[in-house]
Amino acid sequence: MKKELVIIGGGPAGMSAAIAAYESGVRDILILERDDSLGGILKQCIHNGFGLHRFGEELTGPEYAWAYEKQVHEKGIPYKLNTMVLDISSDKVITATNAEEGIFTIQAEAIILAMGCRERAKGALNIAGSRPAGIFSAGTAQRLVNLEGYMPGKNVVILGSGDIGLIMARRMTMEGAKVKAVCELMPYSGGLARNIEQCLNDFDIPLKLSTTVTKIHGKERVEGVSIARVDENRRPIQETEEYIPCDTLLLSVGLIPENELSKSAEIELDRVTNGAIVDQDRQTSVEGIFACGNVLHVHDLVDYVSEEAAIAGKSAADYIQNQAAEKICVKLTVDGKIRYTVPQRITKKQDATVYFRVADVFRNVKINVYCGEKLVLSKKKAKVAPGEMESILLKKDMLDACSELSFRLEEE
Repeated sequence: MKKELVIIGGGPAGMSAAIAAYESGVRDILILERDDSLGGILKQCIHNGFGLHRFGEELTGPEYAWAYEKQVHEKGIPYKLNTMVLDISSDKVITATNAEEGIFTIQAEAIILAMGCRERAKGALNIAGSRPAGIFSAGTAQRLVNLEGYMPGKNVVILGSGDIGLIMARRMTMEGAKVKAVCELMPYSGGLARNIEQCLNDFDIPLKLSTTVTKIHGKERVEGVSIARVDENRRPIQETEEYIPCDTLLLSVGLIPENELSKSAEIELDRVTNGAIVDQDRQTSVEGIFACGNVLHVHDLVDYVSEEAAIAGKSAADYIQNQAAEKICVKLTVDGKIRYTVPQRITKKQDATVYFRVADVFRNVKINVYCGEKLVLSKKKAKVAPGEMESILLKKDMLDACSELSFRLEEE
């Protein structure tokens, strides 16, 4: 089988990329999705708060997904469901499988990676204790409650204060469970400020910062957990340890971009984001392969996912149609206080929005961009936090005669 454009993943990123490519003139498109319907993770996100940037109104996750799915149907963009991609080669040959066709290959002119991310599991945490029933990742618990209609437990402790953990604290409370505490290893929350307010403060759920779970008690089922404060090196302080009886532990301890296929295509990955290294078109180190959404870096808002996917979709269409532009090479570097930028390099002389995250909570800061030691751009912020993605617009005239732009966070 031959296709001009193959998109791997039918979530918000994959659908947005497909629509943007279609609107840019490409018609030979195929979306491959391993689930039994389009929409990705949004199907289980039944809370509101989606679409404020993209549609100017507040939608639930399924409503936001449907807004894009409807456009996919209207434009007649084909897709295969229950189809698992097994491998991508660097010459853009995709090996996939499903129940109807068995194992098959597709030669693509361009590929967009939109596989999303997965949750970090208990095995990555080194918590003492056996492996009793009652330990779930927050996303699994969300699926059980919102889609399957099962309650994971009645007395809950949540480790990690990422957005899914905060939303599940509220959801479990609304379904009748008692959330004893949300524990966060870091001295700040990893979630959006609005989620801390709406999900914890409004429901009187305690948030314990600089605190972690040190032991899980129980053999057949979770009976309780031991929690303790941590020092500045994030090591538990034994004398602060306390026992909380509970029957369920939810883990919201980070998301990892799903990049096994990217590795098989020999795409260069960023050690900080765990996603591909890309330019302003979201093109990876392998020509003709693009990446967008949470497989590239973890976003806090789905609106930004759609925005970024539209860039990848249009760029893939330009690539297929051989719309070449003048090439430049500007590397983007960071100072440590800023953890990373996406894109990591600029290869065309055009305006480009650069997304970035910071390493800690900072107040009254300037985001300064330097060409060598010459300041070319400065942006003031009253507060920046790791849980909220920031962006800055680079104008094309800033890219003149500059091979490297350095992003630095400077406190006033």
